[in-house]
Amino acid sequence: MAEFSEIRNRLSNVENLEKELHLKQLQINRLLSITQAINNNVSGAELYDMYSSFLSWEMGIKKMALFVKEEEEWRCATSLGIPANLLSEDITGYLPQYTRLRNLEETESALMRQFDVVIPVRHKDTAIAYVFIGGFAEDDDMYNKVQIITTITNIIAVAMENKRLFKRQIEQEGLKREMELAGDVQRLLIPQKLPSCRNYEFASIYKPHFGVGGDYYDFIEFPDGKIVFCIGDFTGKGLSAALLMANFQANFHTLINKQAELDEFIRDLNTSVNLITQGDRFITFFIAEYDTRTRIIRYVNAGHNPPILVSKNRLLELNKGCIMLGSYAKIPGIEIGECRVDEEEAIILAYTDGLTDIRNSAGDFVDEKLLYRFVQENFQLSAERFNHGLLTMLDTFRGEENYPDDFTVLTCKIHNH
Repeated sequence: MAEFSEIRNRLSNVENLEKELHLKQLQINRLLSITQAINNNVSGAELYDMYSSFLSWEMGIKKMALFVKEEEEWRCATSLGIPANLLSEDITGYLPQYTRLRNLEETESALMRQFDVVIPVRHKDTAIAYVFIGGFAEDDDMYNKVQIITTITNIIAVAMENKRLFKRQIEQEGLKREMELAGDVQRLLIPQKLPSCRNYEFASIYKPHFGVGGDYYDFIEFPDGKIVFCIGDFTGKGLSAALLMANFQANFHTLINKQAELDEFIRDLNTSVNLITQGDRFITFFIAEYDTRTRIIRYVNAGHNPPILVSKNRLLELNKGCIMLGSYAKIPGIEIGECRVDEEEAIILAYTDGLTDIRNSAGDFVDEKLLYRFVQENFQLSAERFNHGLLTMLDTFRGEENYPDDFTVLTCKIHNH
């Protein structure tokens, strides 16, 4: 009888060992299938389904919640046995304290009271996932289960982090390509050569931020001795701003060649911008028409930084005009500015607000007083030499500080012989 009992115990032990071996084999097979799925680049949703299925069927886990970080926020990626209303609880404030595997103690969180153990997953020094486990049976080999769960959670979390980093890399490469394309478009739109003759000469400084900006300038010479020049600043950056600029330039040339009155031109240009942007974007804009025969400048300033006209005994802000273009379907009123240049020489400095955004290490900005003084002291120079001196002055002023935004200057030197 004793021998029979011993044989039965041995058989029972063998059966238990076979069951345990079979379970281990199932676990290994599932781990292999998960790693194969990662190699095959299956979706994140499929990986989370495989993960929760593994914990449920192979590991016998009754309660689980896996939290991952997405877009700077923690969210529950997959769960087992937890009511949906509890999963909506924000436990972000509790997470930083869990720097290693630990048992959960009594807590105010209704969600976290469902679990026994928390397992953090870290990449270098940064947490990338937390898995909460609960519902263990009394006869469970918790140590063994936790070790396996830790391993598979690390595999899944690292795989998802790699997906996220790869997606970010693709987005950054796409953004880089978009910025390169936008830069190419803008370089085609900005005049590469500016006019110079006995009556006037132009020079520019064009420094788009990170290679792509929203600044624009242009000119048109007419056979009757008139010249039109403009400068503008578009809201937005990148390809969208470049495409808006391309459309704007096409409309600008079409409308200006009609040689209508400036107020009519501005209204038509505003309508075209508003139709494209639906009022979501706007353009600050300055346009001037100079007649070399009458020496009269007529201009409209549409919400732009006032250009400065300086001659021997005069400094004049060109600030008359209207609101910026594009914000409203109709401009309520337009005032056309006009002045005559009787002096032998004068200079007009037009610029975008990136110039006055420049600051030095003390936090001081390039203010109007500094700018006006420079123009008054250097208006006798040619347009090219004036801009070179202006850039030198600005570089000296800012020191080691970077340009904070797009920075564009259009300088017009007028000669009366």
